[in-house]
Amino acid sequence: MNLPELLRSRPILQAPMAGGTSTPALVHAVSGAGGLGSLAAGYLSAEALGEQIDGVRGLGTDVFGVNVFVPSGAPAPEAVLADYRSELAGDARRHGVEVGPARHDDDAWNAKVDLLASAAVPLVSFTFGCPSAGVLERLRAAGSATVVTATTVEEARTAEARNADGVCVQGVEAGGHRATFDPAHGDDRPLLELLPEVVRAVGVPVIAAGGLMTGEDVAAALAAGASAAQLGTAFLRCPESGAQAPHKAALADPAFTGTSLTKAFTGRPARGLTNRFMEEHRGAPAAYPELHHMTRPLRAAAAKAADPEGMALWAGTGFRRARELPAADLVAELRAGAAGAGTRS
Repeated sequence: MNLPELLRSRPILQAPMAGGTSTPALVHAVSGAGGLGSLAAGYLSAEALGEQIDGVRGLGTDVFGVNVFVPSGAPAPEAVLADYRSELAGDARRHGVEVGPARHDDDAWNAKVDLLASAAVPLVSFTFGCPSAGVLERLRAAGSATVVTATTVEEARTAEARNADGVCVQGVEAGGHRATFDPAHGDDRPLLELLPEVVRAVGVPVIAAGGLMTGEDVAAALAAGASAAQLGTAFLRCPESGAQAPHKAALADPAFTGTSLTKAFTGRPARGLTNRFMEEHRGAPAAYPELHHMTRPLRAAAAKAADPEGMALWAGTGFRRARELPAADLVAELRAGAAGAGTRS
């Protein structure tokens, strides 16, 4: 797949949102409306990912993307994990569950790469690191364009040096996980500060992500040099989104007034609506994916109890502008708004 041509024809991308939010129905609706929908492979088995890819194609959509988490980091010290397990005890008692096992794994990396090398998905993107040049070439040979998510100029240069077809630049406003290769050395700057530097530093197409919610936001990103704009939080309240009902409701609830970056849920920095769990665990260790597995039963129990204060309510800084709107209608509005803003500028 030729990435520049793909982005010229579809400059509005739906961000891949792991944990069940990026459903085949959402991807189908976005791509069917002229955007580019994307599945999230994170936390899925290779088999489950294959079923989702088949689900998108079964709906009649052939142009879409898949995002994969790149393994990174060493196992966390047992003492650190034991301390956090003790800290989570109160949350576990609150919902009558046990803290999950502190498992360190690679999220089925090899199996997912093998699957995607045969699935020939038009776009494969990566988060948490840059794959080897060999992996990127293998996917390119299968017909997939490759994009690496970056939060610094150096990360973007690494992606280009390994022959990635494009870079997705993530500003600090973005909801969900920070994509930085090394959580201790990310660039936590606003998108429109970081984006022009990355555009100047690399010769591949650049996709802008982070806090974009409207057509005017899309137009601003394109004017700053991006080839396309990626939005996630804007799609959370769409009926096709798989976000849980308490999560969708919280986005419009005046009780939630802002977002914060936290490691409390997964051990990696991620942005979500500020809630009790985040406030009570501000000192959470950098231990991914162990903390993800430890808190998973707690998050599931909170969701079952419709308790948003115990859930990971991933959202970007523009969350209040998310609307309950069919995804196809949202894409149409974004396209029209971007075109109108471009005409006025």
